[in-house]
Amino acid sequence: MVSKNTQNRIDEILDVTEDHMRKGGFDAVSFRDIATAVGIKSSSVHYHFPHKSDLGKAVIERYAERFIKSLGQADTNAKDVQGRIRRLGDAYIGALSDKGTICLGCILGSELPSLPEDVSTAVQTFFDQLLAWTAAALGGRRDGTERAQFIVSSFQGAMTLSVTMKDPKILSRCVERLCSSNF
Repeated sequence: MVSKNTQNRIDEILDVTEDHMRKGGFDAVSFRDIATAVGIKSSSVHYHFPHKSDLGKAVIERYAERFIKSLGQADTNAKDVQGRIRRLGDAYIGALSDKGTICLGCILGSELPSLPEDVSTAVQTFFDQLLAWTAAALGGRRDGTERAQFIVSSFQGAMTLSVTMKDPKILSRCVERLCSSNF
């Protein structure tokens, strides 16, 4: 069992690493920079995460768990499909307004060919979970997988464009348009 102090330190390392990744991708992560930001020695980061891929995998797995959990069950908390998809859109809007950057999955997904295998697998798992949630939120439609891909890619793209154009309303308008359509 990990002590509370140790877990707090690990969480701090993961928080700083996620911030670095969301601003510059996987290559923006340096054990030395992370250690400096946390106020510890680089060897302490290596103690918890021996390799950069261990750290990257832990960050995306934690991000995925938090993001999917924030959505709740795909078939509860909203009576209709639009309400469930709105929850997904609101999660993207919240992530954008919280950090001012695009989804960690999107950033790492764009780097997939150059990522270590265990990190790329964790990114793919995140998207598998996100697409499965979205397909379930569509109420079991026959074309749910295809529609889920359209919705997630629309939100991801709108989030990227919002950051690029420095206009968060781009994402908000995308969410509104998708949530007002007939699923």
